[in-house]
Amino acid sequence: MAIKVIIERSVTAENQGEVAELLKELRAKAVLQPGYISGETLFSVSRPGVHIVISTWESLRDWQAWERNSSRKSIMRKIDELLKTKSKVSVFATTPRSIAEGV
Repeated sequence: MAIKVIIERSVTAENQGEVAELLKELRAKAVLQPGYISGETLFSVSRPGVHIVISTWESLRDWQAWERNSSRKSIMRKIDELLKTKSKVSVFATTPRSIAEGV
């Protein structure tokens, strides 16, 4: 059962271009990971500088493996330095049972 990972980031106006490039780099690496299904980046129209990344993974284990990946961690450190506040990560499954089973 697939899961969705939603990451919200708040970026200053002067850092938006650099963060957007780093997000492209991150996605290019994510698509090569086992279990990656899809992803998209959204930009808030009512809250300037707020970015949402939604990715879909075949399982929670696949996402967790990507979350621990050294390439991802390296890019995330660069992104985190450009943010106003810490990224907010939320993971959703279609049923509570799937989470308990490790999806």
